[in-house]
Amino acid sequence: MPNAVEEANDHQNLVLVERVVQRFGEDLAGRTFAVWGLAFKPNTDDMREAPSRVVVEELTRRGARVQACDPVAMGEARRVLGTVPGFTLVPSAGAALEGADALLIVTEWREFRTPDFDGIKAALKQPLILDGRNLYEPELMRSMGIDYLGVGRGVR
Repeated sequence: MPNAVEEANDHQNLVLVERVVQRFGEDLAGRTFAVWGLAFKPNTDDMREAPSRVVVEELTRRGARVQACDPVAMGEARRVLGTVPGFTLVPSAGAALEGADALLIVTEWREFRTPDFDGIKAALKQPLILDGRNLYEPELMRSMGIDYLGVGRGVR
């Protein structure tokens, strides 16, 4: 039987998916989401307890396509998630954005801390970032015209 910490972690892994469902509805068929970060934590390729696994599986189960990248964990991601229908590994953060409805940030890699926000806005179908790591300041995102949802901040 899972303990309270495991239950809390399992729920936390679903928060980004819940935010997507609140925004786009339960049926995500026809939607594409960019995912930045697949490893459990930065500077590793460890995916054993990675939140990305839950995010990818839940989004694709609801009919979405997921385009994902990770600076280090691409090989491990291919092994762990490579057979998930609707999941595609792409070579770069920019490639993940192409044609996506929104960007989900799952792992806090240094490379993701200072992106080209104008490029993000131009590539996404709508300027929406769902940030599971709270990398960006909500006020800055708002001033740039980006709809930004961090986890646990309650700020939009």
